[in-house]
Amino acid sequence: MQILVQVLCTKGPSVRQRIADDGRIDDFGFQVTKEAQPGRAPGWLKLHATDTTRGALNVEWDAQAAILSARVVTRASRTPSPIVGDFINYLLQRHSARVQSITTAIR
Repeated sequence: MQILVQVLCTKGPSVRQRIADDGRIDDFGFQVTKEAQPGRAPGWLKLHATDTTRGALNVEWDAQAAILSARVVTRASRTPSPIVGDFINYLLQRHSARVQSITTAIR
């Protein structure tokens, strides 16, 4: 199962870059594991859950539209809701000034 989380943000610097540079992201149970490899499109990163929640988020930033997209992938579980809730909680606590709207969809 995959869930897509789209976050409409205010115009400004990359929210994806702010997530990548956030020194307190581990307080929310996440770890940045990959970012901007050669040969891949710029503006993406991969977050993995570090606690008992399993799964990963592939995060992309669209600067023109100011939209942060996160595709949630869980292999061993058919219930990705814990990682989605943790990610939304993180966004609202650390980046609430930039967040205008959050939408989720099941793929």
